[in-house]
Amino acid sequence: MANVPNDLKYTKDHEWVRELGNGRVRVGITDHAQKQLGDIVFVELPVVGRTLDTGDAFGTVESVKSVSDVFAPLAGKVTGRNEELDSDPELVNTDPYDEGWLIEIELAKGTDLEGLLSAAAYGEWITEGA
Repeated sequence: MANVPNDLKYTKDHEWVRELGNGRVRVGITDHAQKQLGDIVFVELPVVGRTLDTGDAFGTVESVKSVSDVFAPLAGKVTGRNEELDSDPELVNTDPYDEGWLIEIELAKGTDLEGLLSAAAYGEWITEGA
């Protein structure tokens, strides 16, 4: 069973969102996603300052099995990226919810976390075979 922390929000595309305050969030891929991908060997992230709409592909995660797009769970501007992943992409495997985060976003005006899944709802989603 995948680790699904209760303090985060989730998407059906297997991204997680952590509120940082002041209209900012941190985004990564879930434990379930990294397990499905296998050993991650490369992560491509957007430049700081890029504007994203909800659902935009903002980067890729490459594993020994495949390359997968990562999608913006919310609209806003990229204000940070995890530079550690350039030299240590396997952090996404070993610590997907902390050291393996991907980007930080300053949310666009009027954007909130209401459309995202709770931990319980995401847990049900992946249990159903998503």
